[in-house]
Formats: sequence, structure tokens, C-alpha cells
Amino acid sequence: MDFLDDKLDDYISKHTTPETEALHNLNRETHQNVLQPRMLSGHVQGRFLSFVSHMVRPKRILEIGTYTGYSAICLAEGLAEDGKLHTIDINDELEPIQDKYFAKAKMQDSIERHFGDALEIIPGLDENWDLVFIDADKTNYLNYYKLLIDKMPSGSFILADNVLWSGKVVEEVSPNDKDTQALLEFNDFVQQDERVENVMLPLRDGVMAVRKLPD
Repeated sequence: MDFLDDKLDDYISKHTTPETEALHNLNRETHQNVLQPRMLSGHVQGRFLSFVSHMVRPKRILEIGTYTGYSAICLAEGLAEDGKLHTIDINDELEPIQDKYFAKAKMQDSIERHFGDALEIIPGLDENWDLVFIDADKTNYLNYYKLLIDKMPSGSFILADNVLWSGKVVEEVSPNDKDTQALLEFNDFVQQDERVENVMLPLRDGVMAVRKLPD
């Protein structure tokens, strides 16, 4: 997912608002102690998520894919008063590190966690989502999108991570590469969906930004 020259990447980081102390320490601990630390949103993407959330001022955020909780904290920074972020992950093994840093960021009352299959959990959450962040199993991106988009109000937003998939989306795809095939299908579906407008951003591993249009 490293598309930029290291010097440019460093320049971008130095010209982006720094992480909070809690996020900086979570970033460091994730890289030191957790498998697949590249799954963490990280400094620049995290500031982008916070930036969008502050612009939208959402009452309700849905995150699919919690990992160590970095992106949840970033998104929750922009919640409206009395807002709530719901985050879903398939397993609970990282719950202790989430607890630790949700508390350090003073977000423990703003974030509600759910563990299990997101496709089963989402229909039971009776909420009008203002902002959705999809960063989970790639083979279900389109299923998550289809499950949510009709029920989201006009003017709401979906952000989907990893849509460039380390550049594999423009390479010849192996029949066994289900993740890349799923992302290609998701990207094409969103591009053709007349219910939304969308921008694909070359931010880190690619972010698809989607806005629900008026009916």
C-alpha cells in the first residue's frame, strides 16, 4: 500500500495535524504488539477520518472493522453532542487494548462495541447512520453496502478503506484472489450506482468516499 516516495510520505505526515498522545501511543503499541499492524489507519488517514467526521457532525456513526480501535477514536472525535459510534468486529481478542485506549482518549462513553458477524448485527441496530466506515473483510464490502445504502438518509456518507488494495485493482487478477475480485466488484457497483456520488481518493491504500443523494 506504499504508493508514494518515502520523502513525499514523510513530507505529507509533517504537514498534517499530529496525532493526539493517546492515538500516538496506540499506533506505537499496535505496531509493537499486534499482528498485521498495517491494518491500522495510521496518522494521516486517521486525521482524514477525524476531519470528515468534524465536517459531518454525525449523531450516529457505524464502523465495520474495529481492529485496535484507532479509527473508531478518530471518527468519534467529530460526533455531535450526545452522538454515538457503533463499531463491529468479528472477534473480541483485541478488546483489552481497545478498552485501554478508548479510556485514554476519553471516548469510552461515545463508542459502543459489537462482536460477531456484521451482516447479522447490522439489521438489529435500529439507527439512522450519518457516517459509515467500512474496513473489514473485503469479500463482503458490497454486501455491507447493499445492506446499508437504502436505509441511509440523504446527505449521509460512506467511507470504504483499501479500495486500491496495494495496486492489485489495476493488475491481472488471479481467479483465486477473492479479495481483489470483491473490491473490483464493489468499486464498479458504486461507480454505477445512481443513488450516490462518489470520489475515489488515493489516500494510503485507497478510500472510496460516497454521498447519498436526495431521493
